[in-house]
Amino acid sequence: MDLIGKKKFDFIKNRRIVYIISAVIILVSLISIIFQGFNLGIDFAGGTLIQIRFDKSVSITEVRNVLSEFNLSRSTIQNLSENEFVVRTEKIDSEQRKEILSAFQENLTDLEILRVETVGPVIGENLKKLALYALLFAFIGIILYITMRFEFKFSIISILALSHDCLIVLGIFSLLQKEITISIIAAVLTIVGYSLNNTIVILDRLRENIKFKTREPFENLINMSINQSLSRTINTALTTIIPILALYFFGGNILSDFALALFIGMIAGTYSSVFIASPLLLEWNKIFKIHQKGIRITGKKGKK
Repeated sequence: MDLIGKKKFDFIKNRRIVYIISAVIILVSLISIIFQGFNLGIDFAGGTLIQIRFDKSVSITEVRNVLSEFNLSRSTIQNLSENEFVVRTEKIDSEQRKEILSAFQENLTDLEILRVETVGPVIGENLKKLALYALLFAFIGIILYITMRFEFKFSIISILALSHDCLIVLGIFSLLQKEITISIIAAVLTIVGYSLNNTIVILDRLRENIKFKTREPFENLINMSINQSLSRTINTALTTIIPILALYFFGGNILSDFALALFIGMIAGTYSSVFIASPLLLEWNKIFKIHQKGIRITGKKGKK
């Protein structure tokens, strides 16, 4: 039976509605980022560093529980030994620091203060520039790889889809004023890889259909390709989202925002691969009047 006959959903027909939905979400995200900004974590904004040594063995969990009484549960805690810790918190004044140290003594054991200082951000301006350069080179690498394996237009569409996903994640975090830490940046980079993989699977199927279904209208080829990959896309998304939700609900305060970023990104990545990336190829073809194997792609039946 012809593959067209197996098509279940028409993803192209209502693509403009999808464009509007994405445009609204991205617009809200950009407005929040521009006017509200990000709630930068200690790694970006700096804070207070306290190095302490307890009289007996203490766990990181016990230290964090005391800090949570002062709404500092997200502080970075590094154990240097069984009873010595470096605690990095947001900037606190001397009075609040005394209260925290008193709480340690009351709830845990006596301690010795080894060091107290105000620290700058771990990620300095130079490192931020290097990170931007790394991201730029990564995008250039993606463009070169997809251009060599597929076509140049496929690479541009993939970059647009990736930008769509990253903006949504960062926009929602800005809107909710969730803290941006190094782990959130790691989550965004993970999302880039996931979304790109989903998009490439559909584009690879589209390339094969273009090769063997040269007389079909391009919108039919796109619908066919998405539907052929749909079960794989849904199964991959579900098997990824389920452990992410488990991490969100049972991973504690430290991992909840990381899991939230992954969850939003996985949803956005799956959505963009199906509803954004592939339909945008049709718009590209209509604008630039690209030919596929000698057939003018206009959204109607081509002729040799």
